[in-house]
Amino acid sequence: MSSESPITQVPDTEEEVYHNEELIYQQQQQQQDDMNDFDVHNAIPPKLKLDLRGTRIELDRDILVNLPESLLIAMFPNGLILSRPQEDDELDDEDDEGYDELSRHSVDQQQQQQQDNIVDFDPACLEYVLEFYRRAAAIRDQHQQDAEFQRFLMAASSTAAAASSPVYYTLLTKQPIIVLREELEYYCLPIEKGQRAAHLKLPAGTYLKEHDAIFDALQKNITRENNIAEQHLIDMLCDAGFHRDDCWGYREIEPSRTTIVSMALVLLKTLGPDNHMATAQKLFLFWRKPARKCWWDGDTVEIEGQTIRLWARRTWTLELALV
Repeated sequence: MSSESPITQVPDTEEEVYHNEELIYQQQQQQQDDMNDFDVHNAIPPKLKLDLRGTRIELDRDILVNLPESLLIAMFPNGLILSRPQEDDELDDEDDEGYDELSRHSVDQQQQQQQDNIVDFDPACLEYVLEFYRRAAAIRDQHQQDAEFQRFLMAASSTAAAASSPVYYTLLTKQPIIVLREELEYYCLPIEKGQRAAHLKLPAGTYLKEHDAIFDALQKNITRENNIAEQHLIDMLCDAGFHRDDCWGYREIEPSRTTIVSMALVLLKTLGPDNHMATAQKLFLFWRKPARKCWWDGDTVEIEGQTIRLWARRTWTLELALV
């Protein structure tokens, strides 16, 4: 992308990890040529048991591999390491004579923990994304059963615009979703000599969490630096489905960290009186290719009666998902 772009693509070295299902299931490089065509999709069990910070869920493989890349990177930063399956001799040991119920219950708990894949990720964030995916899939299915929409689709497919763009038909037959994720790292700094600010980390996080308007921080940065490219970014996202006063759909403080993670998903507009398809085709460049933007902002704020300097490093990740 151009160096003037407000969102820069993830570096090539990282893209090699992010592409396709390799993101969630990494394996040792094999020298044999026949291993190059290894089907990663089939290497993952049909149903995956996850333990997300104490919350156990079962996730279908097909759903997992179609989740946004930025979400999978956050869930499995080192790739998906499958838990050890239960061995037959372990099952035989349970039937040993004299095996009491208390011991059996203890072993059952251990086996359950072995079968679960531990993931350090907020289950509320995953549920927010899954619920949005379910709603998007329902809208897609409704369109597929709508005779009037199907007639429109056939007519649109024969237009010059469809012929000149290979993604035109895909954007109409699938349900595109814009995925925006923010990772905010914040720092509390004293403004007076001898002032202590370490104990204000948690209330400062609460303060930032409550200021949940998506575009406020970026708009403030635009006003300060007169960055036209960033203004174009906001305009593009609002033309595609966001509203300028939207708030994050999910926003929580990470446990034991001065970090706030936020996510917002919207349905990508492709139809309507305005020329949404042109914007949709631009955003299609971010399908399975997350792009990032990072910037700093600082404010002097009052937290629990003390005035401090609150710095925030915000990292946005933008991508397109198809359902």
